[in-house]
Amino acid sequence: MAGYGLPEEYHLSFVLQDSLQSRGYNIEIINGSVSGSTSSGGLNRAEWTLSEPGIDLIVLSLGANDMLRGINPNETKNNLEKIIKIAKDKNIEIILAGMIAPTSHGFKYKKNFDKIFPDLSKKFKLQFIPFLLEGVAMKPEFNLSDGIHPNEEGIIIISKTLEEMILKNF
Repeated sequence: MAGYGLPEEYHLSFVLQDSLQSRGYNIEIINGSVSGSTSSGGLNRAEWTLSEPGIDLIVLSLGANDMLRGINPNETKNNLEKIIKIAKDKNIEIILAGMIAPTSHGFKYKKNFDKIFPDLSKKFKLQFIPFLLEGVAMKPEFNLSDGIHPNEEGIIIISKTLEEMILKNF
């Protein structure tokens, strides 16, 4: 979400806002992400970030860096749950953007991590994108040379996924 390795005009927030505005929607997208952030870092920022006036909707897409670092899925889930509660207390709508883990930390880790997002979406009745990187992950043509972060073309795919969800539900 933070636009790692990309020029600013290709950051997801810019691409998404441009697309929505070109379709006639007066929506301001604010990039509240921090490159490399974990769910713990997001939780530390959530209260003051979500206290800004005029926030109607957040796309909660933390967890990928937790997974890459092998952070206990229970910790990730607890942090995300606290962020969801903060947003709900402020009457901010939430789209939960899920991630799935590879098997590099083992099958048990993958199973526990992959349950986080569907479980939270059900518990809090959230709009849910099962895998934010659908169509982008593991496709070299849509990722930077590190094989992890989306390139400009990958960002466009992710932006379209988010745009569909935003317009379908809000």
